[in-house]
Amino acid sequence: MNKKVIIIGSGIAGIASAIRLTAKGYIVSVYEANSYAGGKLSEVRLNNYRFDAGPSLFTMPQFVDELFILLGEVPSQKFEYLKLNNGCNYFYPDGTAFEASSDIDKLSATLNHKLNENEATIANFFKKSALLYKITAPVFLENSLHKLSTYFCKNGIYGIANLWRLNLLSNMNSMNSKTFKNSKTVQFFNRFATYNGSNPYLAPATLNIIPHLEFGFGSFFPKKGMIDITNSLVSLAERHGVEFHYNQSVSEIIVEKNSVKGIKINSEIVNADIVISNMDVFPTYKKLLTHFKMPRKVKNVESSSSALIFYWGIKKIFPSLDLHNILFSENYETEFDSIFKYNTISSDPTVYINISNKYKLDDAPIGCENWFVMINVPSNTGQDWDSLIHTAREAIIAKISKILNCELSELIECEQILDPRTIEQKTSSYRGALYGSSSNKMMAAFFRHSNFSSSIKNLYFCGGSVHPGGGIPLCLLSAKITSDMIK
Repeated sequence: MNKKVIIIGSGIAGIASAIRLTAKGYIVSVYEANSYAGGKLSEVRLNNYRFDAGPSLFTMPQFVDELFILLGEVPSQKFEYLKLNNGCNYFYPDGTAFEASSDIDKLSATLNHKLNENEATIANFFKKSALLYKITAPVFLENSLHKLSTYFCKNGIYGIANLWRLNLLSNMNSMNSKTFKNSKTVQFFNRFATYNGSNPYLAPATLNIIPHLEFGFGSFFPKKGMIDITNSLVSLAERHGVEFHYNQSVSEIIVEKNSVKGIKINSEIVNADIVISNMDVFPTYKKLLTHFKMPRKVKNVESSSSALIFYWGIKKIFPSLDLHNILFSENYETEFDSIFKYNTISSDPTVYINISNKYKLDDAPIGCENWFVMINVPSNTGQDWDSLIHTAREAIIAKISKILNCELSELIECEQILDPRTIEQKTSSYRGALYGSSSNKMMAAFFRHSNFSSSIKNLYFCGGSVHPGGGIPLCLLSAKITSDMIK
């Protein structure tokens, strides 16, 4: 076709868009400000340890496989992953602990044994979660919410006819509190709101779709670590002609007569027929489209949560821990009030620990573990982060030490920290928010920016800050929606 496409940013959605458009015959170039691809889906190397830098949960691998198939390659020959039998290990402040099997029947039995929940209730919850996916996926996840054609196709009509099933008027916590009798079970299922940076006490119960994505489809682990998603897809794209330009910071999207003409890097203009921004939508307007008014839905939207991450080399093996681990807070609602109401870090945060060398042994020296330790925190609005980080670090170490019966501070032999400021600096995520806007309002999905510009011809958007949202599966779907629009 000889039409040239420029993609700004090489996050997972940008890479996937490049692959999809290459498969359609476009000439694609990707411009990345960093020296590496992947955005949040990158890696950290510290002494003899390797850490996956950002996303650590891999679900719905079929969306990655599909990209290889589009270019005529066999996915399993280039990108290998395994299905996890155990989803996550959970620890509560009172000493309750269990392994959450990836098998729903086994999980139901565990929640019955540990939390005295009725197995039939658990099974029925997952059936409803699967139904939510069936209703919402064709409308909310796989197509543009901003095109009338979405609502008049067969799946769109089905979705609209079943909107009453989505529990839009209830929040996750109220719905889960009515469903389960044990507050620990409610906390377990409320946690899934954090998968898109939201507050379960405000976010609509529609987000109860998320457990189906993890347990209905399963959770997986790439054999070479999460970074292999990025590396394998970049290699795939390059094999088929996509050009990646690193250390190239775009300063402007060139627009003439309300139509895209290319981009500017320093003083050089690179012409293109189509431009796709994989940057966060806020800095795209703020920095690259300075002559255009920023849409109100972008300017005034509530940010999702961010993260405070400690990459720790731990000189001990902990058999009670697995790849994914959650150490819950005592009062979950207070924790989310701290984040979204008071813009600070809870004094008792829920702690997530990811240890990739449980499956990829060479990520840590023999007898050691690579700990990715994360808590949910507010986006950056100018807080005293140095003080907050110091206090949070002490609270996290004390919490882990108590639950695992160890002196954790004596086991940390190296450390690197990622906070909302550095997340924003490295990934151009506005205020360091991990998922763009939050989903704390009933119609939040409709307030996300569309995958196209309604005022600038041939300008498109993909990634976690636009429709359908953040996280690896949704970013890959964002790339599909965007590339399908380009004819």
